[in-house]
Formats: sequence, structure tokens, C-alpha cells
Amino acid sequence: MDMKRQSRKKTEAGISIVLIIGILAVVNFFSYQTFARFDLTANRDYSIAPASRQLAAGLDDLVSIKVFFSEPLPPEYITLKRDVTDILDEYRVYSRGQIKVVYLNPLADENVEREAMMLGIPAIQFNSYAKDKYEIVKGYLGIAVIKGARSEIIPVVQNTGNLEYQISLAVKKVTSQSRPEIALVKSHGALSAEGEISAAVKQLQELYEVKNIDLKTEEIPTTALALIIAGPKEAFADAELKKIDHFFLAGKSLLVLWDGVKVGEGLSAEKNPAGLNTILEKYGLRVNEDLVLDRAAGMASFSQGFFAFTLPYPYWPKITKNGLNQENAAVSRLESVVLPWTSSLNIKSDILTDKTRVDILVKTSPDSWRLTDNFNLSPQQNFSPTGGQGSQDVVVYLEGHFSSAFGEESTDQGRLIVAGDSDFLTDRIAANMPDNLIFFQNLVDVLALDDDLIKIRSKGVSERPIRILSDGARNFLRYGNIFALTLIVIIFGFTRYYFRRRTRFADEL
Repeated sequence: MDMKRQSRKKTEAGISIVLIIGILAVVNFFSYQTFARFDLTANRDYSIAPASRQLAAGLDDLVSIKVFFSEPLPPEYITLKRDVTDILDEYRVYSRGQIKVVYLNPLADENVEREAMMLGIPAIQFNSYAKDKYEIVKGYLGIAVIKGARSEIIPVVQNTGNLEYQISLAVKKVTSQSRPEIALVKSHGALSAEGEISAAVKQLQELYEVKNIDLKTEEIPTTALALIIAGPKEAFADAELKKIDHFFLAGKSLLVLWDGVKVGEGLSAEKNPAGLNTILEKYGLRVNEDLVLDRAAGMASFSQGFFAFTLPYPYWPKITKNGLNQENAAVSRLESVVLPWTSSLNIKSDILTDKTRVDILVKTSPDSWRLTDNFNLSPQQNFSPTGGQGSQDVVVYLEGHFSSAFGEESTDQGRLIVAGDSDFLTDRIAANMPDNLIFFQNLVDVLALDDDLIKIRSKGVSERPIRILSDGARNFLRYGNIFALTLIVIIFGFTRYYFRRRTRFADEL
């Protein structure tokens, strides 16, 4: 009996081991096919967005992602590699086999290194500390997204802040048959794609075919999805306005970034003669010939002689979450936008019908005011409100029904965004405020594409501004921090003393 009992126990133990191994194998198999992560960060920074998941899940052809990371990496890049691997694992899993991720070490194989060079991924130099000395070593930190003969690269992965957007954009580009077309007005003193807004246009060209148009001599291409008019300073003739009107009434989109007051050299200011209100008012909006000042101001740098200084500049309203429309994808995930020397907008309710959707995308704080003449732009002045204070609409989105400014035509498919500022887009401003470029790209995407890339791109916003508090709130927090801890210690001491006295009194009884 003992022998049979021992034999049965051994058999049961063997079966248990086999079952455990089998369960672990099944769990391991399904864990490779599925992905789960608890991401409690505000923007879900450590997991890909639903739009990226849908993009991966919707692929019908194989896409290869080749990761050219050299080994061994300096210690400070180990975390970067782990985060990159986690992100790519999500793409692989959600693609259900349509995304293949391959990790390659160019330093270990000449053929791999040659492939990296052919794709355009450069070798970079690392500062490495080994054997008690610093050395400069060669390495690679690039990614290539490949489908058939088409490829897109991320030459150097410096961080993962915007990596998801770069990968999704690359996948979208290699799987799309053609790039959508955008027309950009280059006449009438508008901001130049090769000059003032070269950085913004370069980013647009990652996704769009950008055509520069001289409205004085050229027609707007019918293949363009949207027309951008940024910073015009010269008057439009009726014939040129009719070209814009005809394009818009064909169901296309229009983005107008127009300063009601133009600011020139030496902080001079004069009203802008471009005259776009001729058509904008017929569509339901007016750009006012004013400047908006705001107590919630962005930081601006100025020079005086040999000295440079930086200070909050009320002519540069800084709009935070409270002033950004949380229901519209163009701005809902942004933290802040700075609009230098912006003009206010009027919504023409008597023109608009219930067939037109109206979204105020951006408005200034309740502590803002307007200046309509005698523009003194000096940063070293006592800024005090003239007239009443209140929020001002500075960027507005209209969608739906529009009537022609010149005839009987109409459309139910128009999309129009008007901003009372174009300076936010310029290289000299955007260099210090990169979120402004994200804002601009979002506006274009809303007009020309869908919301998917907006939701991904806006995860990479770089600034979370501190909310402006009243003097009373600031004093409460200041003195609260000073005295609160002391008060807590005193209360704790008295409480402890009271309970010790009670215990001692009970023991004496």
C-alpha cells in the first residue's frame, strides 16, 4: 500500500508539474499576443494613443520597423532603449502580425551598418566612461519604417516624448498612396515659406504637399484640400478675393491667420490694409483692427543698447487650459498657446445660421482688454486697462453652411478657421515656443484631415504653465506653508499629551 501511495504521489506531482509548465506556456503565448499596461500619467505618456492602436490594427500589408541601436549603449541610454522597445511592442501587438519589429546592431555586422547608411540613418558619437577614462565611441540610435520600396526614417531617437507621433506619421506615409495637397498664399506680403515660417512649413511637408500660390497671377489648385493665408500685409483686389471665395464655396477649407494691426521694425504698429474682412464678414467673422493685452502674459525678450532683458509682456497673451476649447481636438490637449500682438474677432451672429457650427477655439483670460488706437508697444510702460476687461475671442472655427461673398452660391461643407494673429507661427517666435507649431499643425489637420494625428501629436506638449492666482490666494499659500506644519505639530503634541494624561489617570484609578 505504501508503495502504491508513493507511486500515486509521484504521478500526481509529475502531472502537476506538467500542468504548471503547460499553463505557463499558454500564458506566455497569449502574453506575446496581447498587451496590457496601467498608465496613470495625465497624457498616458507610457502607452500609445487609441488613434495609434487603430492605425496599427487597420494595416492590411506587412510593415517592417527596423531599430538600428548599437550595442553596448552607454548607461544613460539604457532607459531610452527600454522605453522604445515598450512602445514598439504595443504597435506590434495591436497590428495583429502586420507590423514586424527587428532589432539590429550595426556595429556587429557590416551589412547592417551599410543598410543603415543607405536608409539615411547616421552614425553618432557617444561620450562613454570606461576603464577609468572618458572615450568617444561611435553608435547608432535610428529607426526605419519600411513597406515594400518605401521607407521613412527617424535618424536619431533622442527621447520618447514625440516618438509615438513620429512612428505613426511614418507608418501613415509609407502606407498612403499619395500626400494630401495644401495651398499657401505667398503674395500680398504674406509670410514666406522660405523665410519667416520655414520651420512651420517644413513640418507641414512631412505630411502634406505644400504648393505656394501667387494669387495675383495664379489660380488656386482644385486638388488642394485647404488654402492657408498667413500674415498678409497688402490689399487684396476683388478678383483675388473672388478666387478665394470660389475655392471655399467648392467645399474646401480655409485657414486665415491675419493680424488686424501689423507690427513692424522698432515696435511700430499700424492698422493692416489687407482687407480680408470683405469676404470674412460674409462668412460670419470679422477681424478687428485692435490689439489684445492680457494680464496672463507670455515672456518676451528685448534689447536696449548693450543690454537684453526678459519680462512678461501683456501684448503677448498666454492662453492656458481655461481659454482653450476642450471639446475641439485642435486645442483640447494643448497646455498653452502664446499669440503675440493678436487682434480680437467678432462673430457675426446675424450672418450665421443654425446650419453653421461655431467653436471658439481660443480666448484670452477675463483680465484682458483691447487697444484700438495710439498703439504704444514699449515693454517698459505701466500697463493699465483702457475701457472694460473681459475675455476676447482670438481664434474661431466655423463649419457647415456658408454663402458666397459675391454671388448666390453656397456650400454646406465649408470649414473655416480665423486667427487674429500670424506672428505665433514665425520662426523667431516658435523657436522659443514649440507648442505654437503643434497648434498650427493641429489647425491644418482639422481642416484637411481627421483628428487622429492631432490626438497623437498633442501628447508631446512641452509646457504646463502654473495657474495665475490672486494676491489673496498667493498670500494664503505662502503663509499656509509657513505656519501649517508648525500648527500640525502643536496639535499632535497636545493630542498626545491629552491621551497620555487620560491613560495615567485611568491607571491611578
